Amino acid sequence: MGVVEREVLVVGYDGAALTDIAGPADVFAGANQALAADWALIGDRALVADRARGSDRARENDRARAGGLRQGVGRARGGYRVRLAGIGGGFEVTGGLRMEAEDLREVSGGVDTVLVVGGFTFADAARDDELLHHLRRVAGGARRVGSVCTGAFPLAAAGLLDGARATTHWAFCDRLAADHPSVDVVPDAIYVRDGRLVTSAGVTAGIDLALALVERDHDAALARLVARWMVVFLQRPGGQSQFSVRSQVPPVREPGLRSVLDAIADDPAAGWTVDGMARRAAMSPRHFARVFPRRVGVSPARYVERVRVEAAAGLLESGDEGLDVVAKRTGFGSAETLRRAFLRVLGVTPGGYRDRFRTTGAA
Repeated sequence: MGVVEREVLVVGYDGAALTDIAGPADVFAGANQALAADWALIGDRALVADRARGSDRARENDRARAGGLRQGVGRARGGYRVRLAGIGGGFEVTGGLRMEAEDLREVSGGVDTVLVVGGFTFADAARDDELLHHLRRVAGGARRVGSVCTGAFPLAAAGLLDGARATTHWAFCDRLAADHPSVDVVPDAIYVRDGRLVTSAGVTAGIDLALALVERDHDAALARLVARWMVVFLQRPGGQSQFSVRSQVPPVREPGLRSVLDAIADDPAAGWTVDGMARRAAMSPRHFARVFPRRVGVSPARYVERVRVEAAAGLLESGDEGLDVVAKRTGFGSAETLRRAFLRVLGVTPGGYRDRFRTTGAA
């Protein structure tokens, strides 16, 4: 029997998101298949060529496997063994499914990576003193500690993210920053690595995180191979800002300012000016220009641009209209202005966004 070098302990709780568990687990399983040289299961000549073009380390590993290291899935040198644990053992996940799991209280030694998953019950998990105690315990001996989605909250509550850069689901970045001011929250990242700590954005971003771990443990060629097999991006374009504008706006108390934000969302293509927005908010232009960035976090012009980009993204996802038409319908005026705004806000061109994020249109 071969020796598994890297044990990944996935920690869950009642209400955890199934995708947060299954996504990373499938990445590590795919890496095991590749490391065991099961090419017939996972690839074709193009994938083998990826390895041939890889690093010296990758080629050395391939030669070693050819010399007799092949020992089966999950048993290749440097592979992964994924374990699932929760307080008391098994727990229920989204969809009403029940997962069998080890009792976290009985886990000891040999853990390379600890990953805490998210779910809508993350706040309850972050208040579970027994869970937090055992997270600190198993994390103490691990090489790497991380979270998927809102799993960042239990990690932060356990004090494991103090002084570190971290991210979480875009809808909860503000809450993470408010609840745990010692954490440097990075709201627009798909995943963040800070020393031995790794955290990801929401749900499917756990796949991105796991691919990054595979690349760091082995090489880019192996991570690319697994990503291609799973039909995902090795590095997806843009950050979390592509998924929300309002999520980044703190709660606004002033009724006039809320009215402006609502009006911009209702009609992003309108000719929004500071004077016009100030009149709607019943403020002087000078006062409005000072208050808006303090309450919203960005200037009025930048906020309008972001809302227009979000509106344009919706049209690109759901329709086939040309970029000039999309630009005019969302207040940009020209395809070139639209392109510059997309690159500034999302880090991807409108055409690139349409290719990657539009729906199939299938009934």
